[in-house]
Amino acid sequence: MTDRRTGFPDRHLDPFDTGRRWSGIRTLAGRRLRRPVRLVGVLASTAVLLSTMVACSGDDDPTGPAPSTDPTASTAAALTAVTRTTPRADGPAADLSTELTGGTGVFIGSPTPADLEPAGYVQHEYAAAGTATSYRADGELTEDGRWTFAPDASAPYRTRVLVRRPAQTERFSGTVVVEWLNVSGGVDADPEWTSLQEEITRRGDIWVGVSAQRIGVLGGPVLVTAPGSEGIAGRGLTALDPARYGSLTHPGDGFSFDIYTQVARAIVAGAGLDGAKPAIVVAAGESQSAAALVTYINGVQPLTRQFDGFFVHSRGAAGLPLVAADQPADLAGALQGRPTILRTDLDAPILNAQTESDLLGVLNSYRARQPDSDRLRLWEVAGTAHADAHLLGPNAAAMKCGAPINNGPMHVVAKAGLRALTTWITTGRAPGAAPRIEVTPGDTPRIRRDADGLAVGGVRTPPVDVPTAALSGEPGPDPSVLCLLLGSAKPLPAGRLAELYPDRAAYQQRYDAALERTVGAGYALPEDRAALAAFAQPDAIG
Repeated sequence: MTDRRTGFPDRHLDPFDTGRRWSGIRTLAGRRLRRPVRLVGVLASTAVLLSTMVACSGDDDPTGPAPSTDPTASTAAALTAVTRTTPRADGPAADLSTELTGGTGVFIGSPTPADLEPAGYVQHEYAAAGTATSYRADGELTEDGRWTFAPDASAPYRTRVLVRRPAQTERFSGTVVVEWLNVSGGVDADPEWTSLQEEITRRGDIWVGVSAQRIGVLGGPVLVTAPGSEGIAGRGLTALDPARYGSLTHPGDGFSFDIYTQVARAIVAGAGLDGAKPAIVVAAGESQSAAALVTYINGVQPLTRQFDGFFVHSRGAAGLPLVAADQPADLAGALQGRPTILRTDLDAPILNAQTESDLLGVLNSYRARQPDSDRLRLWEVAGTAHADAHLLGPNAAAMKCGAPINNGPMHVVAKAGLRALTTWITTGRAPGAAPRIEVTPGDTPRIRRDADGLAVGGVRTPPVDVPTAALSGEPGPDPSVLCLLLGSAKPLPAGRLAELYPDRAAYQQRYDAALERTVGAGYALPEDRAALAAFAQPDAIG
């Protein structure tokens, strides 16, 4: 059986399977490993950067054509129109010649394990070694993001890189997505893979996860602790599995940005890809990793010009701070970080996807909201939450927040966002400007809501426009940090449903029309029609 929302086996994706307390990782040899990572993925996706900031301004707000939905748009044959006008800067590349083996197999803090074989994918894990450079700010880190960094110290490193690629090299699309693994829960986690995996595998893209930060490798502070993480969070790969990872070392998060660059350089040269040669390389990061990309875009990309585009997902209003040697990034201190917009004077386009709860919740990205430009598109998605049932997978049922947590289709929109970005890179055609979620200004800004509690404006999906429940970024009554980021999905009263829909047929007709509008606008892909249709709830109509 498969999950109609994803096309993947439902035994890996059922968010309400309360009996699953262990997460398996499939090794290249095909054997199943059992690892206690219950709620570890929740940690990584819900520990976020908070800040109190002032509003920022940006460039003009042009519009453009809707994103292409041509399934061949990012194949190697179509990659001759990359919009880069300046070459990548030369510099050292990571050595990926040593494959990591042994121990108990690949460790990644994900509640939904990667099931690669059905997609025709394989997974390899490498040590990435070299000498990295840290950076210092030359001048003020201003709110306009036009930062100037200069090289500072240097130090050796040996970290982990995880590669998921088509088993048959000829299936490779030419696109590599390089995810900055998220460590805010005290372990390396891959939330972007969880959101984007169907798009990546059906297109034939390669995904690379980089253990860029010290906490993931050597352990360190845990920003959010949840039940089930005891003995795992904050220890790092070297302590969790010394037989496999004991040779790794990390000089501190001040060097993370250059480590990320050096891994990308190695990938561009084909290292670790079994002969595949990338045409475009996209940087991706979610939540805390999105904050790292803010800093990378504003200070490092002008020096390296390494990435062809950036998929920034659920950023806070500040970037990840630079720190001294041997230190992890001060995630708690970054809560008071100065807001910054993303600079848009570079070649590489940026698609910034934000959930409703990112806007005025604990991330407060509204304070760094900026207009679109010829290199930036911002998608604020109504009815979505920073973490939701899809991201939490089998752990969703364990969340007791006083209201059902958000179970909206943010991942469906994210997949369309990745397609829009790669189309933009390869053809120069930018996606059209998306409407913003409406916010009432003032000392205490609030999201405008309709009579059913649904956000007004923003990117729309059928479960929001044809509701049976109020999908929202607003959390349930539990005030814990976890619950604050999980939003809610409160069923509409039967009387209200009767007012909205005279019968199931009327509901289904309206839902189907909304689905076509979403696909037509480019916020869901034609390949995801069935996934989006599965969010319909005709049985809720009496």
